[in-house]
Amino acid sequence: MTRIRRGNIARRRRTKIRLFASSFRGAHSRLTRTITQQKIRALVSSHRDRDKQKRNFRRLWITRINAVIREIGKQVLLNRKILAQIAISNKNCLYMISNEIIKEVDWKESTGII
Repeated sequence: MTRIRRGNIARRRRTKIRLFASSFRGAHSRLTRTITQQKIRALVSSHRDRDKQKRNFRRLWITRINAVIREIGKQVLLNRKILAQIAISNKNCLYMISNEIIKEVDWKESTGII
């Protein structure tokens, strides 16, 4: 019988995992078992930190908006992300937006829409 060469699929799987872990240090990029453990750990961390990043940005936007609105002294109800960018770049624009909103709310209250 002829000799059968084995391990093609397993080798392909290991090389794919090694490519993922090529930037890791020490045994984490050389030994297959530790590579798989570190890959799982890295993917779990990245998934967790994506959610944490969203939370942090939301907190940042809220604090930026609050800082500018405290100077103005009026309440604004708009998208936090856009308001935070406006608050940083142009405070006068945010003041104009808040005035327009207040005028619109006052108009709706006076006509009885609200």
